[in-house]
Amino acid sequence: MTVIDGTSRSTPATIAHPRPSPAVDVCAAAPKPHPRPAGKDSYTISEVVAFTGLTAHTLRWYERIGLMPHVDRSHTGQRRFSNRDLDWLAFVGKLRLTGMPVADMVRYAELLREGASTFEERQELLEATRRDVITRIAELHDTLAVLDHKRECYAGARRVPLRHSAR
Repeated sequence: MTVIDGTSRSTPATIAHPRPSPAVDVCAAAPKPHPRPAGKDSYTISEVVAFTGLTAHTLRWYERIGLMPHVDRSHTGQRRFSNRDLDWLAFVGKLRLTGMPVADMVRYAELLREGASTFEERQELLEATRRDVITRIAELHDTLAVLDHKRECYAGARRVPLRHSAR
């Protein structure tokens, strides 16, 4: 994957097709520990499914729409994912949790591939998403307050004994 890949990698299992010059994301988060060390990080689609919880259909779709346009292939044409691909998928997962539209995620990936000249546009895209997340958090806090009030009402109602009339 070249979206966040700063260096080209080559393993014996990859096809000798030249990959486009990769973009470097200087703002990429520190990666989490990977299942395999760098240099031995060639994962099949089923392994990535197991690691990420995404479906194979989703991974293929991400590739088809340009969210992961440069997944390596084995000599038999099977997809081979790297640790950098896993990092990218983790970031995409965070973007999905924000509610960012897929079209905006694809646009972000395109901008990243275009390089440093797109820093400002990428930042604006992330700022807009951040504003949306803050609005959603405020809405969820309001919703939580309503739920807490209702719970307290029900808890209080159970503590008050029911009065039966003597009639």
